[in-house]
Amino acid sequence: MISFNMKDKFIIEGLGNKRTLSGKIRVNGAKNAVLPVMASSVLFKDGFRIKNVPFIEDLNRLDEIFKGLKIEMNKESEGEYFIDTKKIESKEIDEEASKRMRASIIFSGPVLARFGELVFPHPGGCVIGARPIDLFLEGFEKMGATIDHHDEKYFLKTENGKLKGANIFFKIPSVTATETFIMAGVLAEGKTILKNVAMEPEIGSLIEWLNTCGAKIKGIGTPTLEIEGGGLLEAKDKVYETIPDRLETGSFLILGALCASDLEITHCNPNHLEIVIEALKDSGVDLEVGKDYIKVNNKNLKNYKAFNIKTHEYPGFPTDLQSPMTVFLTQAQGESFIFETIFEGRLNYISDLVKMGANIKMWDSHRVTVKGPTQIKGRELEGPDIRTGFAFVIAALVAEKESTISNVYYIDRGYEKIEKRLSNIGAEIKRKKE
Repeated sequence: MISFNMKDKFIIEGLGNKRTLSGKIRVNGAKNAVLPVMASSVLFKDGFRIKNVPFIEDLNRLDEIFKGLKIEMNKESEGEYFIDTKKIESKEIDEEASKRMRASIIFSGPVLARFGELVFPHPGGCVIGARPIDLFLEGFEKMGATIDHHDEKYFLKTENGKLKGANIFFKIPSVTATETFIMAGVLAEGKTILKNVAMEPEIGSLIEWLNTCGAKIKGIGTPTLEIEGGGLLEAKDKVYETIPDRLETGSFLILGALCASDLEITHCNPNHLEIVIEALKDSGVDLEVGKDYIKVNNKNLKNYKAFNIKTHEYPGFPTDLQSPMTVFLTQAQGESFIFETIFEGRLNYISDLVKMGANIKMWDSHRVTVKGPTQIKGRELEGPDIRTGFAFVIAALVAEKESTISNVYYIDRGYEKIEKRLSNIGAEIKRKKE
């Protein structure tokens, strides 16, 4: 599979607030769509092909989980894989892979639904706040599973080897929990009703794929889903085409607004990112939005206006783009208020931006104010998670002088060959291998 070094660093030469990058940058398939669709392979009696898969580190974790379950993931061409489930037999999710990728818990739904048994460890991943799994355990209990916890693992079992349909209300609209219980409901006995579900585009894409292959799921794009349980699904040579990554699109959009004279972001779906596009337009960014592209035009330089952010589940402002947008707001005229409503640890990076020269006051673990514009200076940084890692890349490019970003392993988890793609539009960024 793919080889990534956790000790690699990026060396970035700052542009000193000049907007000089130009060209085109293509958006890859959505990392957050690939994971649930690949996990859904557990529900199939045959295999299927998936296209437009990003070349990112998380594929290693998926491959480890698949090997533990005796599922084969074969690369057929660039960005195209065939998932073969004919030999699936294990009921345990790989411990090491789970510790390094918190979203691995998504496999719990389809594995428990298919085999009636499940063993999995407490999931890990990025350090952006607590990730309680109570809503998963409570949901599985409602579907008839008994749960035992010892030796740092969870052991789940169902009566007669089948989950039972249930009414499940999510106290918070969790993406991972929504996807997990959609897949659990597909093989459960009877009807499963999920209320207050997440409505991200990646969930809609998963539902459309499952329905195409024989599932019976109603309510796509609404807060309530009805799933009529049945037998194993069949792809019958159908191919899943991964939707564009809206978070990568947003990341490039913010980068372009700050650092580019003109930048075209291609192979994206602007409809999945309307709140970010409208915020940047209101701030003064000159954008041309097409069906599958967004153009940033900074040839007529002007100051951007500050605005406030309150993160919220889709279609609200995405928490994953909060840190890149905070970097943007350090360069906007006026005062901005940022309210992070989803993760209590997601503002931990603020101190690094302050050390770079940003004028940011942290009120508590959820709220900060930003005053701009300020000139920030390059320094040594360490990426704590995928999106903040990229936010630091943006900050380093905006800054005066050179920056070094370590722990780029996290950036590699979400952005394919990012140093090459940014170099192609004029950024001075190099990977230093340790």
